[in-house]
Amino acid sequence: MRNCSFLFLFLATPAFAQSQPIEDACKTVAKNFFLTEKLNVGVAQSFPALIPPGVRMSYSRRPDTPKDEMSDVFECEFKSAQPPYELSRFCVSRTCYSPESNEGEEKRRFEQMHDLLGRSQ
Repeated sequence: MRNCSFLFLFLATPAFAQSQPIEDACKTVAKNFFLTEKLNVGVAQSFPALIPPGVRMSYSRRPDTPKDEMSDVFECEFKSAQPPYELSRFCVSRTCYSPESNEGEEKRRFEQMHDLLGRSQ
């Protein structure tokens, strides 16, 4: 019984309540980046209380990949932990995309994902 009350307190915390929507926003960015309707996501870690708020998640573009074998990482940073989230940066493995990027293509990809996330909210 004691463990159940602890679990209830954990599930009722604001950080847990905010984590799913912010994770969904990052999944939307990832799906748009990879031009796919379905993305096999493994472990997702969300950090809505950090500044800037963000999400890290393992993923695979192959639908049959077991979660423990996913080694690719997708990360998102947002200006807010509440909708509208407004994407401020995202990284795919070791390449990061942001409005401050010196590479024209990386900056362009960021602008595209920023726009598509804005339309989806």
